[in-house]
Amino acid sequence: MDSLLLRPFSSPPRLSLPAPRAGCCVPSQHFIQKTRNITVRCNVGGVKWDPSDHHLRHSDRKFVPGTSYPCHVNATSGHPFGSQPEAYNPTNSWKSALASVDAFYRFSRPHTVIGTIMSIISVSLLCVESSSDISPVFLTGLLQAVVAALFMNIYIVGLNQVFDIEIDKVNKPNLPLASGEYSLRTGVAIIWTFAAMSFGVAWIVGSLPLFWALFVSFILGTAYSINLPFLRWKRFAVIAALCILAVRAVVVQLAFFLHMQTFVFGRSANLSRPLIFATAFMSFFSVVIALFKDIPDIEGDRIFGIRSFSVRLGQRRVFWICVYLLEMAYSVAVAIGATSSCLWSKFITILGHAILASILWNRARTLDLMNKAAITSFYMFIWKLFYAEYLLIPLVR
Repeated sequence: MDSLLLRPFSSPPRLSLPAPRAGCCVPSQHFIQKTRNITVRCNVGGVKWDPSDHHLRHSDRKFVPGTSYPCHVNATSGHPFGSQPEAYNPTNSWKSALASVDAFYRFSRPHTVIGTIMSIISVSLLCVESSSDISPVFLTGLLQAVVAALFMNIYIVGLNQVFDIEIDKVNKPNLPLASGEYSLRTGVAIIWTFAAMSFGVAWIVGSLPLFWALFVSFILGTAYSINLPFLRWKRFAVIAALCILAVRAVVVQLAFFLHMQTFVFGRSANLSRPLIFATAFMSFFSVVIALFKDIPDIEGDRIFGIRSFSVRLGQRRVFWICVYLLEMAYSVAVAIGATSSCLWSKFITILGHAILASILWNRARTLDLMNKAAITSFYMFIWKLFYAEYLLIPLVR
């Protein structure tokens, strides 16, 4: 090299090549062109310059053969030319595992998972007639029902995401399929695996009510989402609402009650007052969930031709329809509680539903319907009211 000048580091230093000498190989112009964008680190006079951090660092001097001054130039892409295996980093492995868990957590739609667990536990407790019924037999039957239902729940919500990728890119871009964290093949593999495991649990258990609960949920969940002629019922507002009502209000209440009552306890099927109340109340609640879930998603639904009630009637009107329906349901629940012959049940039913109705009304009056984040937050609040109701249902007598 004739010279290597260190200038202020607003731009990388220019490198001039020495005149060729006899017996020496000079880098070709092609080589220079190919490597000019590669990081250049210079070590001149014991001072090292790295453009990645623009700091000077002292290092050992290295002399270029055939010159009288020290200069070391290392043109590299950030890795040594030699092949060196990367050291195992447990931190990266732990982060990767956490990312995988988080992706599956979002894929499973946790608010629906919690709702499924609480609904089955609540309905199962309606079969308890005395403290002696809380036994290993009861807990085993409950666990069988919960596991099978959770597997089917993941199939249903996963299938909806598989056929809604483009819509979710607008409405729910954080979901794994919409964001690209999961490939379509991965999503399909997950849903069919969980559907098979759900029916597998029912087959091993041998409970006919449990099997029919899963089978009806499978049929309605598939018809709701799958894009085939005469199906994809989510496109039609009334049919979509009826699908959700049938699963959440009827199948969950009746089928899982019969699983515990007839299969686990071996008793005759009887439609008790609490069971009738739970079915009727959750019918209202399921309609509200079916209507409200489309309010935050109106933009994507409108683009892709999903004729939800929110698209047809507008967000504000559907929002207040949902609020009034829930307030009516709470009023009926208070009236039911007032007719109870059990004093403690009367007190809890009236007070509990009155408090929930008041909280709902106060929060609804302050909601900004122009704010999508606020609407989504209110939708999650509706699910919390859903959970709270399942805490009250076993206490209705």
